[in-house]
Amino acid sequence: MPDVRAICAIGLRGQLGLNGHLPWEGDQRPEFTADVARFFDITRGHVLIAGPTTIGAVPDWAKKQMTTFVIRSHMDPREVLRQFRGRVVYMGGGPKAWDVYAPFIRHWDINRLPYDGEADRWFKPEWLVAGGTSVD
Repeated sequence: MPDVRAICAIGLRGQLGLNGHLPWEGDQRPEFTADVARFFDITRGHVLIAGPTTIGAVPDWAKKQMTTFVIRSHMDPREVLRQFRGRVVYMGGGPKAWDVYAPFIRHWDINRLPYDGEADRWFKPEWLVAGGTSVD
């Protein structure tokens, strides 16, 4: 079984996304640039599973340092995860992916950023207690 984890940043009220992007995308303040660097540092050498938009946003230099896998809504999460037995797998992609994969995630790495603006996607606390489902 893979070691399934999630890594994300949220705003002060749990904001995750706005119009298909991070609400703070492009913010050059140190807290925000450090969060991006930390994401790539933590996921380096591991597997990142996410939808096509998230995987497409990963720069080419970072893709060379990790294994990326694009998921689609018709895919069985157990079958996807079985491909990465013995690996650390990070689930990316936000609410759509986490609604499906939260039961398999054993560790959540959540960074809270000083953003308190608009959002149309929010972190769901119930994802944190959905874990415990085995891949096998």
